[in-house]
Amino acid sequence: MKKKVPKLKSDKEAEEFLEKDVTDYLDLKNFQKVSFEFQPKTQKVNIRFPEKLLEAVRKEAKRQGIPYQKYIRQAVEHSLPE
Repeated sequence: MKKKVPKLKSDKEAEEFLEKDVTDYLDLKNFQKVSFEFQPKTQKVNIRFPEKLLEAVRKEAKRQGIPYQKYIRQAVEHSLPE
């Protein structure tokens, strides 16, 4: 059984709490993959999709828990050589 995280009343209390080993407070089943986008988005692109393809894209993006535009951007990035 994992320990409950105490109610922290200030940033200082939170910092002190996180300076110690918090392994007993973590449940790895609740972790989610997170990705960060560091490059600014400065250009716009308009593209037309067949309705069924866009529905499939939106459905998969929702399953992954991300906006569909981010899903499309990731698909393009992963299709290009590094």
